[in-house]
Order: sequence, then structure tokens, then C-alpha cells
Amino acid sequence: MNSSWRDESAWWQRGAIYQIYPRSFKDSRGDGIGDLPGIASKLDYLAWLGVGAVWISPFYPSPMVDFGYDVTGYLDVDPIFGTLDDFDELLTRAHGLGLKVILDFVPNHTSDQHPWFQESRSSHTNPKSDWYIWRDARRNGGPPNNWLSHFGGPAWTLDERISKYYMHSFLPEQPDLNWRNPDVRDAMLDVLRFWLDRGVDGFRMDAIQALIKDAQFRDDPPNPNYRKGVDQPRDSLLHRYSQDQPEAHARIRDFRRLLDTYDDRVSIGEVSYSLSLNDLVAYYGRDDGLNLPANFKLITLPWQATAIHEYVDRYERALPSFAWPNYVLGNHDRARVASRIGSGQARVAAMLLLTLRGTPFIYYGEEIGMRDVELSVHQLQDPHGIRVPGQGRDQARSPMQWSAEPHAGFSESEPWLPVGASYRTINVSVQREDSSSMLNLYRRLLEYRRETPALTIGSYRSLDGTPDDCFLYFREFEGQRLLIALNFSAKDRTVSLEHPAKGRVVLSTYLDREGHINLSSLRLRSHEGCLIEL
Repeated sequence: MNSSWRDESAWWQRGAIYQIYPRSFKDSRGDGIGDLPGIASKLDYLAWLGVGAVWISPFYPSPMVDFGYDVTGYLDVDPIFGTLDDFDELLTRAHGLGLKVILDFVPNHTSDQHPWFQESRSSHTNPKSDWYIWRDARRNGGPPNNWLSHFGGPAWTLDERISKYYMHSFLPEQPDLNWRNPDVRDAMLDVLRFWLDRGVDGFRMDAIQALIKDAQFRDDPPNPNYRKGVDQPRDSLLHRYSQDQPEAHARIRDFRRLLDTYDDRVSIGEVSYSLSLNDLVAYYGRDDGLNLPANFKLITLPWQATAIHEYVDRYERALPSFAWPNYVLGNHDRARVASRIGSGQARVAAMLLLTLRGTPFIYYGEEIGMRDVELSVHQLQDPHGIRVPGQGRDQARSPMQWSAEPHAGFSESEPWLPVGASYRTINVSVQREDSSSMLNLYRRLLEYRRETPALTIGSYRSLDGTPDDCFLYFREFEGQRLLIALNFSAKDRTVSLEHPAKGRVVLSTYLDREGHINLSSLRLRSHEGCLIEL
């Protein structure tokens, strides 16, 4: 088989994308906060691991109320993370190692300390008065409508200086930009050009579903399935008018047109976790929308073979021919996969993620099985967790566990968040030396995926008639055939295949067996996945 398949696919289709939360990856200056030079110092590790790209969460100037997702300047680096020169050095080093670099772009909102917002709130006649979403109060003096913030409470805050409410989908310190204003659109396209001209390879676009709101500012309807005391308060409404408006797709097409004027760039979009499959697929447009609208279902679905099998099949059927799938197990907003489903199933999840058709996203620390860190109320940093108890995200943002040294080798000082209690055994240094470790499972899966076109760009076909707690599927390309068999159960399972009758185990999630097997009686141990050549 020749290597032309690489030339016929994009780098973001072939390689895994590794998310870095910069505060928590590696501290180079001893202040307890990760930074860009720290990331640069670990690029050799990421190249060794075998990922194709790094996505770096925001490092722009910010008051850090929401840890970088409240931006005061889009064209610079916050001093706690370094300088523009540090970024340029990181980018050059990454490209030298064959790694692409993707930035987090925050288009929906800025910080309330951003100069644009300060101008906008200064007077009704300021040229930027319409750069944000301002509305008069209702007759009773209350907010303009019933829209709710993601972080609890109304999505409106009264600015007493000008006696108007401004909208914020998130914190009051994060006012939403008015994307119906062409001046806003032009300014934000200039932001993208600035970073593209520096050489970045693409963007993950934050909260893209919130860009456009209903022009009539109608109330969101109540959610008939809301469970008070169980669901988040925001879930009491169906967000029909406060997000996911059809006009957002025109703005996404603007982004895509700009990126397509540069060579080989990628657009990734964070969309609603609760989107229907049809609405998710709509973000691809007609091959003029997002390259990868983020698919969060491996986070939100019940961790059951039948549920995941059914969803993957529906997802594959729903995708247009030009659209490319993607999957993610975790990120900076959700509990870590090893905490959600346990260490044994986290290995099965790794094989699932890295053998399905599509681009896999790996959240830092997933490759060593990091778990959520336990925090007291006094240790919480996340404003969401402080405002809505039980909904914090700090637990999944603890420092990367590099070694058994103090502070897990992350910093020489007390880190901004505590390190996980397991860092002495769950760390990169220990697992690199253990041939059966989670880290070596990820590395071997990534290596095999990178060199095997059936896994990288091949077709997907699931196998029916298997035990309910097993998920089996084929990946094929030009005569190369693979079978992936995953046991979601804590018990051993035996699966019988008539055709084909024989195969060769390339990898087991236990990393302890290879060689030819009889598929008429395929035994899968508890929490085992097998990658089999046919």
C-alpha cells in the first residue's frame, strides 16, 4: 500500500489533537502557574507521545475572573503566561517537531475591562456603543427578558451609568459582543488574521453557539423536563432564543472563508452539549462551515456499549459526505474520564477514542489516567463552582502530574490548584518506564493509528448481534481490515464471529497479548479492548 493516503487527507484528520490548559501544564518560573515557556519545554514529550497538534486554551491578557476566557486584549500574551516572543518561540519549536498549534479564540464575549466595553458603556453616543448587546429595562425595571446565564442567575446586568442592561451569556464580567454589528465582525476577523499571519494552524472557537441571539429578544420557553434540585437552574429553560440562532452560520462562514485563504488551517467550534444530531451536523454547513463542530457525546452519554454503539452509528449516518467526525472524552469544563468511568474503562475509552473514524481530542493528563482532584470549598477557584455549588470545574484542571517529585514536577512552588493525591504513582515519569501503563497504551495506539490508513481514514462499520455490553466495529481501507472489540463490562465476555474466522491481536488494552486468535470464540476479559488485524 503506498503512502498517497496521507496526501489525500488533511493533517487535522490524521492526527490527534492534545488540549493544554496553560495554567496547569508546566510552570517554568516557579510562581505556581503554568506558562508558555513551560509548554515549550514539554513539546518533546508530546512529539514522543505521538499527537499531531496542540490546542492551547486562552493565554491572552485577562483579569482572570474566568481564567482567560475573559479577554482584555486579543493580540498579546498575559504576563503570567509569558510574552509574544515566548509564543513565537513555542510555535517555531512545535513546527520543528512536526506539531501543529491551535489557539483558543473567544469570539462571543470579552472582559468587562476590555477597552471596547469601557468605550461602549461610556455613553450612548460613543462609536462603540453598539459593539455589545444593550437593552432597556422592562416596565417594572427588571431585565429585558428571562434569559439565564450559564453561570447562574439572569443573563443581564444593569449598568447604572447609562441605565441600560447589557447581556452576558456567562459571568457579568464577560459581556457579549454584538455580532450583528459589522464593525465587531471586522475587528474580530482582524484578530484571526493577526495570529494566522504569525503562523498558527487553526482555532478552537469558544461558545460558538452563543454568537447570535434572537433579534426580537423573546423569552426562552420553560423546559417541561426540568427537575428542580437535580438539574442546573439554567436548564429550567429551553434556550430557543438566547443561542443557536440560524444567523450564526453566516458568521462561521466568514471565519471559514478567512481561514481558507491560508494554507492548511482548521476551524473547530465549541457548540452546545445538548444539541440534537441534526443541529450539530448543521455547523458543518455545505462544506463552508466548521471543519470540526465539537462532538461531546462520549462525555454526556451513559457509559454503556449499547448507547455508544447506537450513537456512533447515527452520527456516521447523519454526516454529509464531506464532513469529518470527531470525538472527545474530556476537557476543562467536565469531570475527567477516569473519574467518571473508572480506571479499567478509561483504557477501553482510550481504544474507542483512538480507533473510531474521526479526529480524536485528548485532554492533558488523560493519557496517564489522571483523576479529578478533591477540593475543599476554600480551595475553589472557578467562579462557576462558587456561584453554583457542585458545578465547579476546578477538579478537572489540577496540575499535570509529571513525576513523583514535590508538586508532581509541575512547579517548584505551591501550585495555583492542589495536585492530585495520586501523583506519586500516576505520573509521566513512572508510566514511561512501565510497559503496561496507560501512557504506553496511548502511545502505542497513537503510533499504530498514525501508520495505519484503515484507522486514520478508513471506513467504519459496526457489528450487530453482540452481547449488550460489548461494542465491535470494523475499520477498512483498500483491503486492509481491522476489528475493534470492546468490553464495557466488569465481567469476561465471549463473542463469536463466523466470518472472518481468524485474526491477529495487535493491541489489547492490557498490553499483555498479541498474536493469532480464533474469532469463532473471542474471549474479552473484564474492561478489555482488542485491536485485531483480519
